[in-house]
Amino acid sequence: MKKIISLVLCFILGSFVLAGCSKGSEPFEEKSYTSDTQINEINLDVEDREIEVSLSPDEQVHIQYAENSKEYYEISVSDDKVLTMTSASNKEWTDYIGTKPAAENRKIVLQIPDALLENLTLSTTNENITLPALTVTGSISLSSNGGNIAFGNLDVGNTLTLSAKNGNISGSIVGGYDDFSIQSEIKKGDSNLPDQKDGGEKALHVSCNNGDVTIEFVK
Repeated sequence: MKKIISLVLCFILGSFVLAGCSKGSEPFEEKSYTSDTQINEINLDVEDREIEVSLSPDEQVHIQYAENSKEYYEISVSDDKVLTMTSASNKEWTDYIGTKPAAENRKIVLQIPDALLENLTLSTTNENITLPALTVTGSISLSSNGGNIAFGNLDVGNTLTLSAKNGNISGSIVGGYDDFSIQSEIKKGDSNLPDQKDGGEKALHVSCNNGDVTIEFVK
């Protein structure tokens, strides 16, 4: 009987301790980044963050985001002028208890110049990726595990790669249907693309699991 009472008391005490740990999380601070040189390529790989892309008002890359000492980002630019932004974390196991950060703190706004980037790679989890009509001279790769991918008229130099799980893919691609070779793998969803189409100077690769794909070609 004493053992049972002790276990119950430990459980109650543990509940209070965990509740205390999950409250009063550290506030997020809004921050911004602006490149001081022309960027050739962007590689953004984050977790649990919405990515919203818009056109830059100048020829530089701008990023608006929020972070604290527990959830932050590492941003660097290589000698080849490749800008990389990745999620970083300093969490303890108790930091995972409670609610997730507010929506405004889980959003990254990326402003990029039109037609100046060679390659653009964006990847996230549990959130959406949205892009306006824009031109990239090389390739674009978009991946979301747990969110939608939506875009305006994308104009790529050679390759467009789209991957979504538990989310939809929708948008328009600049060029004719015959301009692209197509490979698509769709599971548990509808798609207006063929599984395989050869020919075309450019490549379109699409993978979607548990979501629908709707892509239009515009000239």
